[in-house]
Amino acid sequence: MRSYGQYCGLARSLEVVGDRWNLLIVRQLLIAPARYRDLIDGLPGIATNLLADRLRELEAAGVVERRLAGVGSVVEYALTPWGAELRQPIEGLIRWSTPLMVRGPEGDAFRPEWLALAVPALLNARVEVRTSATVGLEIGDAPFQLRASCSGFEVGLQDGRELDATVRAEPGYILGLAAGAITLDDARALGLVEVDGDESVIRTVFAA
Repeated sequence: MRSYGQYCGLARSLEVVGDRWNLLIVRQLLIAPARYRDLIDGLPGIATNLLADRLRELEAAGVVERRLAGVGSVVEYALTPWGAELRQPIEGLIRWSTPLMVRGPEGDAFRPEWLALAVPALLNARVEVRTSATVGLEIGDAPFQLRASCSGFEVGLQDGRELDATVRAEPGYILGLAAGAITLDDARALGLVEVDGDESVIRTVFAA
């Protein structure tokens, strides 16, 4: 770990998480604890030896821990309670990135599970939940659901519960709706979004 040699909270934080890939590793573990193989799959472009080095550094710093889970005591990586406190600054960066995301993926890799962190981060900052609802999010072949409740928003795989409505769109337009960068009417007029079920629920959940 290299030091900036500055007695500053930002400098010392960057000494721990500022290296390339570190915050993306934290992103994956904020979504869910993961095995090494899962992290490789969720971090397209990272070399296996570099991932091993970064995990070792984050573990030594107290951000990440290893634990045994599941049948056969498989080793998985998880955030420590201190590491999990990175959720707030990471969500802040996601919101800050909105102008950078509007141009779409432009050939970049994308994993649908990344929306599990991004969509709640965008919605929780601007929408007050007044009624509970569950909205299906269909992004390609990935069947996700957006759950709105008194505790805020969360995204996960569809778990079989009844959906109040479903939105079908490319990920960039889901993010645009969540950020308030596009309206539902504009997206539908341009053929960017399809809606099934109770449209009023979509408008309420996305404040669209």
